[in-house]
Amino acid sequence: MGVVESQDSVVAGGEAGTDEEGVLGRTYRALSIGIVSVVLLIAFEATAVGTAMPVAARELDGVSLYAFAFSSYFTTSLFGMVLAGQWADRRGPLGPLAGGIGAFAAGLVVSGTAQAMWLFILGRAVQGLGGGLVIVALYVVVGRAYPERLRPSIMAAFAAAWVVPSVVGPLASGAVTEHLGWRWVFLGIPVLVLLPMGLALPRMRRLAASPDPAAPADSALDRRRIRLALGISLGAGLLQYGAQDLRWISVLPAVAGAALLVPAVLRLLPRGTYRAARGLPSVVLLRGVAAGSFIAAESFVPLMLVTQRGLSPTLAGFSLAAGGATWALGSWVQARARMQPHRVRLMTGGMVLVAAAVATAPTVLFPAVPVWIVAVAWAFGCLGMGLVIASSSVMMLRLSAPEQAGANSAALQISDGLSNVVLLAAGGAAFAALGGGTVAHTATTATGTGTGSHPAAFAAVFLPMAVVALAGAWVATRVTEPARAGSDA
Repeated sequence: MGVVESQDSVVAGGEAGTDEEGVLGRTYRALSIGIVSVVLLIAFEATAVGTAMPVAARELDGVSLYAFAFSSYFTTSLFGMVLAGQWADRRGPLGPLAGGIGAFAAGLVVSGTAQAMWLFILGRAVQGLGGGLVIVALYVVVGRAYPERLRPSIMAAFAAAWVVPSVVGPLASGAVTEHLGWRWVFLGIPVLVLLPMGLALPRMRRLAASPDPAAPADSALDRRRIRLALGISLGAGLLQYGAQDLRWISVLPAVAGAALLVPAVLRLLPRGTYRAARGLPSVVLLRGVAAGSFIAAESFVPLMLVTQRGLSPTLAGFSLAAGGATWALGSWVQARARMQPHRVRLMTGGMVLVAAAVATAPTVLFPAVPVWIVAVAWAFGCLGMGLVIASSSVMMLRLSAPEQAGANSAALQISDGLSNVVLLAAGGAAFAALGGGTVAHTATTATGTGTGSHPAAFAAVFLPMAVVALAGAWVATRVTEPARAGSDA
């Protein structure tokens, strides 16, 4: 694949901005504020759910399924991503964006009213479907509505939208969980999710609503890719189930899941992804390595601090709060014009920071290590993630032809979500095998006080993820195209 030449003077809807305009200029202001607001609300949900999850799992007697409560979101989001890519390329991004926001809100309601862990997980799955639709649709909007020179800035704005939720979200979620109950963490968000659409919709219709002229003339969705997406989601779900259920009979669903998953993934991701071929394949692989290792580790941080160090849900969630600011800082750094020639070095250094943070977090399993070490480590890890995630999005759009922006955005997000599912499954299996499913019984009060007895279960999650992140530093060195375009095809 060759590098796509910039088309800064023309946007999809036929309306061009001036050369001096930024993302908050007259042409882009309403659209930028609207789509960043969508990300802001999703960020509030993500930080709030992470804080409330230990209490919800304990109350629903589902700590043994703790990882599944996270990975079910990513499992269904895989299907939503492929569907959104097809939908947006052929009919424009408005449909998948609106449908995704609706499903996201519905999933929050289902989880917030659940009386059993399986129903809670079902709600997370519906929410994941919506999240998959939304994220790909937003990437297509960015690719069509903004010239290449503004894309690093809008990606940095997406990252900046996580700052306030990362600081306020854990405090608000912890306070609501302790005083009103964890259910209100889920039920308080759905109405707000609908508001940003009204602001962004008019400009989105002008700048990015129509299908790309280079898309296939037949507007029907590619049924083969949809079947492959279903295979990925079903396979990932079976694999996760087999990993969580520690019995020999569970080998059967795990093998069936892998048999569905592997062929579908090989057909939906760019050729050469799994051998880290230079260019787009390595960009897609790096996104998965970074997101999967980091999210799999982060999902267990609040539970570790609540059960092993006796922190309240509020303080456990707040230990991750500084990460929002440093993530935004990393994204801001990569957006500076003078940093563009150094993007590969930024991404490599970012992965080293992620690996160091993940390896440092479980040191708090030793009572002599102060708990604030986690906050410091995660701040540096999020700095690395800000450098890597925003840069990978920019590189993907740079290496994509306009008519392939939806499909390649979906591939990037599939790699992200699939890595989350697989690594959460692996981490959850190790966690359960070493007795992690019983750690919640050591925390008997609303504030989570108690003593933990399974530190090895947490170490078995964090240390392998640090190794995976370190491997990502090598993948980052291969994100530029080879000297002869197409040599790795």
